[in-house]
Amino acid sequence: MTTTLDRTANRALTPRLPARLSLTPKTRLAGRLDGAWWPRSRDLAAELPALADALEGRWGRITRVLVNPGHWPVVPHKVAVTGGHALHVGWFTEQDPDKVILLSSTTGRCDLLVIPPETEPASAARLMTAAALSGSVLTAGALMSGEAATGRRMREARSSEDVWESEGGAALAPQAPQPHPAAHPVVGARMIPLPGYMRVTTWRP
Repeated sequence: MTTTLDRTANRALTPRLPARLSLTPKTRLAGRLDGAWWPRSRDLAAELPALADALEGRWGRITRVLVNPGHWPVVPHKVAVTGGHALHVGWFTEQDPDKVILLSSTTGRCDLLVIPPETEPASAARLMTAAALSGSVLTAGALMSGEAATGRRMREARSSEDVWESEGGAALAPQAPQPHPAAHPVVGARMIPLPGYMRVTTWRP
């Protein structure tokens, strides 16, 4: 993906939806992440103002954002947010591409898993729950890899079930109990009663 650096991005007055966000509970048990963010697009200038608004109540005014440019086609240097101040945006290729780091002037740093916009809702819900667990030692990359594996297993299970049903597995009627082999003499591969004159008798001296 080619990344473009945009030196000015002012969309603070554009109507926007609230950020889709999950945060860890307030606790002394610190983990690798502080929650997860599920943006609606890969447009940082459009997505960051709502994220900054959502975090302000807990983290104070967000002043700086750090991203990996691999997942964002345009990385603006500044983004105007509510309140008239600018959010400075930086990027590092060494940073986990599945994570965004936000810095506050009052409460420090907030690390969030970034869930790709195109993620299915069920998958996104699992990721948001996992990223918000207090004290979790899983990194953003580990969570994404784990969810990818879970998705593959679920697709394989659905595929196996579809094949089973397409082959009539779901419509198999219960089979009637078969008679015990001793009930009739066996002739060839068929089990039929023999006429009386063909029945075998046991001769005793």
